[in-house]
Amino acid sequence: MTTAISAPVPRQEAVANATMKALVFHGPGRRAWEERPRPRLLEDTDAIVRVSTTTICGTDLHILKGDVPTVAEGRILGHEAVGYVDEVGSAVRSLRRNDKVLVSCITSCGRCDFCRKSMYSHCRAGGWVLGHTIDGTQAEYVRIPHAETSLYPLPTNADEEACVLLSDIFPTGFECGVEFGRVKPGDTVAVVGAGPIGLAALMTAQLYSPSALIMLDPDKNRLEVSRSLGATATVSARGVDAAVEAVRALTKGNGVDVAIEAVGVPESFEVCQGIVAPGGHVANVGVHGKPVELHLERLWAHNVTITTRLVDTVTTPMLLKLVLSGRLQAKKLVTHRFAMAEIMKAYDTFADAGSSKALKVAITSR
Repeated sequence: MTTAISAPVPRQEAVANATMKALVFHGPGRRAWEERPRPRLLEDTDAIVRVSTTTICGTDLHILKGDVPTVAEGRILGHEAVGYVDEVGSAVRSLRRNDKVLVSCITSCGRCDFCRKSMYSHCRAGGWVLGHTIDGTQAEYVRIPHAETSLYPLPTNADEEACVLLSDIFPTGFECGVEFGRVKPGDTVAVVGAGPIGLAALMTAQLYSPSALIMLDPDKNRLEVSRSLGATATVSARGVDAAVEAVRALTKGNGVDVAIEAVGVPESFEVCQGIVAPGGHVANVGVHGKPVELHLERLWAHNVTITTRLVDTVTTPMLLKLVLSGRLQAKKLVTHRFAMAEIMKAYDTFADAGSSKALKVAITSR
């Protein structure tokens, strides 16, 4: 009697029929860790990445609150990850299966007029799409469009918890806050908001040797963390007037050369306007959902520069070198760790940062 041997299923067919687990947005206040089809290559410039480490961003919480109406129900959330290339399109030449990569929060084609100006956030075929207009990284697998210009190869021994913070918060804090704020050696710098973005701005501002770094936040735990990361002074005063008065006192009435807004509410932007010195810079980093009042009646003659920016991730290669060399200790912002199957608990922890003292959570496929 002979035994029939089944022919192996082609890999492409097996992948096409495969499923995975993912964190799915089901409308304001509703999320679920559920089964979804595994992503497939749609364009010859795509790659499929097997996610090994991801995290949660404050933007994800904004989405869950219903603050980002462009995110459709059923969307897989997340725009930060480290993982391994699982499959590449026919036009992808520089990446191979099993390469370890950093996923950028910004997808860029590298060819359009905005990309040629290094404004990748405004890429006509990309920008912030992951976890926004296409499925994101809080899943076992994710499809990355324009893979060769949206993924960064990593050494096999790279610390994933440190590198995943280069997907978003460190380029954001550095580019939008430090670079656009034009921090210079000897400057007095204030960062309003000691969340992960504010702390990333605090850490990267030190690359320019400011003479003073003042951190403002009502959360005393976050101020304690900021002191351990290089803040020379902290302010916990609540209310615009009290915060402005405290910073003015610390600077002998002069104000600060650079005020970095890292919260995204009208009060924090008003504080920045109140503490910036003549000739100084206000660099907005926070995501604002409400109008703010611009005090031109006070600032018009003070030679003050106000800048806005969406992160372009043009500095990611440089920041990656600093992290891999140990010069930038990004991993210090990771306070909690979870397995991928515990992502619902990770969201609860991150959303309740006041009680949990969470900064960034690392979610791994262990």
